[in-house]
Amino acid sequence: MTLGYMELRRLSYFVAVVEQRSFRAASLKLHLSQPPLTRQIQLLEEALGVQLLLRGPAGAEPTAVGQMFYEEARNLLALADQAADRVRLAGQGRIGRLDVGVFGSAVLGAIPLIVREFRERYPKVDVVLHSLDREAQLKALRERRLTVGFNRFFGEEPDLSWEVIQTERMNVVLPSTHPLAVRTSLALADIAREALILYPRAPRPGFIDYLMGLFHARSIAPSQVQEVDDVLTATALVASGLGLSLVTDSGRNLSIPGIVHRPLRPADRATVELCVIRRRDDDSALLAGFIDVARSLRGKLAGRSGLPPKPAAARAKKRTARR
Repeated sequence: MTLGYMELRRLSYFVAVVEQRSFRAASLKLHLSQPPLTRQIQLLEEALGVQLLLRGPAGAEPTAVGQMFYEEARNLLALADQAADRVRLAGQGRIGRLDVGVFGSAVLGAIPLIVREFRERYPKVDVVLHSLDREAQLKALRERRLTVGFNRFFGEEPDLSWEVIQTERMNVVLPSTHPLAVRTSLALADIAREALILYPRAPRPGFIDYLMGLFHARSIAPSQVQEVDDVLTATALVASGLGLSLVTDSGRNLSIPGIVHRPLRPADRATVELCVIRRRDDDSALLAGFIDVARSLRGKLAGRSGLPPKPAAARAKKRTARR
């Protein structure tokens, strides 16, 4: 017998008769007259080729095989209810799996805060983080292996959309014993004569090109640049006394003995934006819930960077200007 809508309904009728031990009591519970209920049970028995109930003056009792079928029918109905509940939760974005692309120093600041808040609001959603650079994230988004990504320096893409979640300042990280460590802020000209450790090597153009652009805009040429893969390596090399580096506010959360952080002086102050990236055609409730959480934390994230949050109108104007 293939279970369809009618068969599941018959299962519920049969379960009601067994539990009520009476066709009459079951019909009252089901708000169904007794003759149609009796006919549905007969059709169920004919489909199975067995007798499920013993009818008598005292009511209805399941046969041995009827009792066995009652247990199975109850389990099937419970599974059907569970499936319906899960579909409803999925439609509301409250259950499922969220694949998130992450990269760079944002894993030290904004991303953990957003993911933690999302998991508190949506505890039944599995959140999986994937460490991927910008180009790999864009590819994975298009191939639907990612639901959403976080990255910096995102350009316009016809099938993807982005919005700024956090704007961070740049800071100099240097050995605590370095002569410049006694200053409260530093100029780009102060560090251009030092060995600089910049990151990441890829993708290009990227963060390194942005930093070099800051120097070039002031007609400064760094004397020595070493490229490494990530902020952790750069900071570790700084702690080893091999040079200085530049990090975002999030990068300051790397607490390694022997280093200090100093902001750039106001005249040289520079900022970088963290974007959340998504497919334009993804209108799922799950993604919408995640984006809402990220937006709700903008003020908190701005407070961590010491910068005021940008008004929504200003963010939209900036996005339009980039197009």
